[in-house]
Amino acid sequence: MKKVYYLSTCSTCRRIIKEVEPDNDFIFQDIKNEPLSKEQLDDIFALAGSYQSIFNKQARKYRELGLHSQELSEDKMRELILEEYTFLKRPVFIIDNQIFIGNSRKVINELSAFMQVHKKHSLSSH
Repeated sequence: MKKVYYLSTCSTCRRIIKEVEPDNDFIFQDIKNEPLSKEQLDDIFALAGSYQSIFNKQARKYRELGLHSQELSEDKMRELILEEYTFLKRPVFIIDNQIFIGNSRKVINELSAFMQVHKKHSLSSH
């Protein structure tokens, strides 16, 4: 499976998608227009290993709701992500069993490198 969870209104998401040039096999899901299902979030969690790693503490609502002064449990983070799409760190790229979360330069470099290898591999298998 090749999937991207992103926000179409997010200039950072758009820049990263343009930069890594995902091929036509990718399924794009704008999480504002098509919210994550519990099953999709569970799949992301299974690959990520924790809700903390996919929880966006930069979201405006994180401070607005006073969450920065609370200790959030994994269950609470899951609940918040399902209630409010901005709490999902994005973009999230899933390529087979690999997951790439967020917009840090390190993650984007790893994603780009992985996709280059993946493209070469899929070209050579045709």
